[in-house]
Order: sequence, then C-alpha cells, then structure tokens
Amino acid sequence: MSRGLRNCNPGNIRQSKGRYKGEVRPSRDPAFKQFESLAWGYRAIFVLLDTYRTRHGLRTIAQMITRWAPPVENRTDAYIRAVAESTGIGPDEPLNTHDRKTMVPVAAAISRVENGVAADLREVEKGWELFEGN
Repeated sequence: MSRGLRNCNPGNIRQSKGRYKGEVRPSRDPAFKQFESLAWGYRAIFVLLDTYRTRHGLRTIAQMITRWAPPVENRTDAYIRAVAESTGIGPDEPLNTHDRKTMVPVAAAISRVENGVAADLREVEKGWELFEGN
C-alpha cells in the first residue's frame, strides 16, 4: 500500500502550518499529513484546490498541478497530462472548485497519480460531502 493511502492522505499533502478537519495530530509521518480516514484526506484535496483558486488565483488544472507538484521535484507536465486525460478537462480550462461533477474526477485523478492505483470513488464522494458541509 502506498504511503499516501496508509496516511489516509491520497493527495500526499505535505506537512505545513495549515490545519485541516480530520487531520491526525501529531502526524506520525514527518513529511506528510495524516488523516482519520480517506474521506477526510479527500476533503483536504478539495479544500486545498479551492484555496488555490480563491487565494492564489489559480484557475486551471495546469496552474493548480504546477503548484501542487512543482517541477523541482516532479514530472509536472506528465502529472498535468494524466489529470487532464483522466477527467476530460483541458489543462487550461477554468475549474469551478464548487462543482461536484468537475472536482470529484479531479481529486480521483490526483489520487491515482500520487498512489498508482485508482481511487475508491465512494471515498472521494464522502470527501466531497465533508467539503460541502465545511
């Protein structure tokens, strides 16, 4: 099982000062956040992508993934291509981070790139429900 799935952190969100609902504190992983369940981990993906849009003005898959997985440590172009192909959303199309039909596939695609296996869509949907409920 991948580190991201073991940590219930399917987006492999790194340790930071930011705190999320459902986050395990203190994390037993020195580099990555841990969550109480996969659903909380998916919620964190939705929250972070929404923050990219609202606070940082990032509107597209290409812009968001470039921040999520910067080229200094990732094959960002391949990551962007994988998410765009998986979702059917162009890399430069604006995303509505409050649209379930858009964001559930985006989070599932991020999880697949990060963990090497298809996301459990039931868990992604549960994460969306937590996100909608704040």
